[in-house]
Amino acid sequence: MTLFLISLIPYLIFTICKTKNSFHMLQQNFYNDDNRYLKWILANITKISFESDILFVTLVCTIFFKTTITLSLFIILYSIIFLIYRKKKVIAKKPLVITARIKRLSFTMFILYFIMIIPIIVNFDYDNLIYEYLVLGLATYLNVFVVMLANIINKPVEKCVYLYYKVKAIKKLKQMNIPVVGITGSYGKTSSKNIINDILNVKFNSFATPKSFNTPYGLMNSINNYLDKFNDIFIAEMGAFKIGEIKQNCKLVKPKYGIITNIGEAHLETFGSRDNIMKGKFELVESLPSDGLAILNGDDEYQLKYKIKNDCKVKWIAIDNHDVDLYATNIKLSNSGTSFECVFKGDNTKYEFHTKLLGKHNVYNILSGILLGHELGLSIDELKRGVNSVKTIEHRLELKKYGNINIIDDAYNSNPVGSKMAVEVLGLMNGTKIIVTPGMIELGAKQYELNKKFGEYISKSVDYVILIGKKQTKPIYDGLIENKFDDKKIFILNDVRDAFTLMKKLAKGDTYVLLENDLPDLFNE
Repeated sequence: MTLFLISLIPYLIFTICKTKNSFHMLQQNFYNDDNRYLKWILANITKISFESDILFVTLVCTIFFKTTITLSLFIILYSIIFLIYRKKKVIAKKPLVITARIKRLSFTMFILYFIMIIPIIVNFDYDNLIYEYLVLGLATYLNVFVVMLANIINKPVEKCVYLYYKVKAIKKLKQMNIPVVGITGSYGKTSSKNIINDILNVKFNSFATPKSFNTPYGLMNSINNYLDKFNDIFIAEMGAFKIGEIKQNCKLVKPKYGIITNIGEAHLETFGSRDNIMKGKFELVESLPSDGLAILNGDDEYQLKYKIKNDCKVKWIAIDNHDVDLYATNIKLSNSGTSFECVFKGDNTKYEFHTKLLGKHNVYNILSGILLGHELGLSIDELKRGVNSVKTIEHRLELKKYGNINIIDDAYNSNPVGSKMAVEVLGLMNGTKIIVTPGMIELGAKQYELNKKFGEYISKSVDYVILIGKKQTKPIYDGLIENKFDDKKIFILNDVRDAFTLMKKLAKGDTYVLLENDLPDLFNE
């Protein structure tokens, strides 16, 4: 019995490590919302079970050995597989966050494994050792499914926790009675949120949801833990993967002001169609009160054609379309920032603005902030000061240094329009131009087509291309080759970290490297 208990030590250590990895993937797949975690398992079944396959097959073979050999082999096998597992472990791009929900899941997992292991220990019999080991091995082999079972078991508890924090957040907002600005769109939500927050803070003490807290859980967390009594405006970013989710967010925070950045093709796979994306995003506008204000993009054909089912006030911003409430003209882009002039409807004066931000698409976000600020009583001078003070946004066309290389970090961008604009920014730079990208995901049936077009566009603007992941970047590669891009200047890697070594070798004189999109760990090849 003593040797048997000792043999469980490496087994349990490996099982804990594997559970942690399964938790990580469950969290990145939104706790299996819309069966995302299950779909990930089925799509990666070979990758996630490789070590366990070897171990399990070897374990079955021990049935032919004596008891002492079986015990020893069990210890050796799990020790080896644990060491292999740890050696292959890489630094996560978005690590597991140990939330209260993960802690509750951990407790449920402990109970499940306890229920399995304790009867084996209590009724331990050396004659049945191989069968007892097979049960243990099977439990670890199917760990990803055990985690899914724990998640299902915890659903009633999570629903109660959700309702508790929802009621708490609604009560707090009602007591504070401050205006709420809702921001949504296929891309540019986080940038727009931060830009507007910086502009409004010239006059107000506004608060914006931190990072990418744009789900109901994220909004509740922001309200309950970060919003305080000194804030007089709340800016809420709202994300969605399907119709109804923006409406759910609006029921929670009740926005008076709503901004839609753009109707693009991000999350096309989960929405099903671009028309569904349009309907989903306009849930924000249609949730506004009659005295509310919607700020929309007059250069977006999908926003222009949508028939709004609400009597709230609607104002438009644009760059190309001048029949709007506020448009930008004379835009000048450089590697140090952007300058442009603004014209308000009914006022022929051209007001000049300057920002440290890069890219034409950020002008749209700034225009929304200017129009909202103007509506809330900011003077032109205050608006200019606010735009000039807008801080660069982490991982969104953020210019930074890597030795003597200039990095344009656009790692959080993953949509066709934003990616194209990022390449435009790279094209403005003087010197050697390199792009590092794994391509775009969640574009449904259009994924190949849109990534191929991206490759065609890249071919006109860069000197070297570093693709991350051979399989998922095949469309980009095809687009590059069809556009006669030199295949000797295309490099395919499996790990984005290897790209930093390669870009040093490719750097010549002034070098600019665009890091375009950085897929979550669940998309690693």
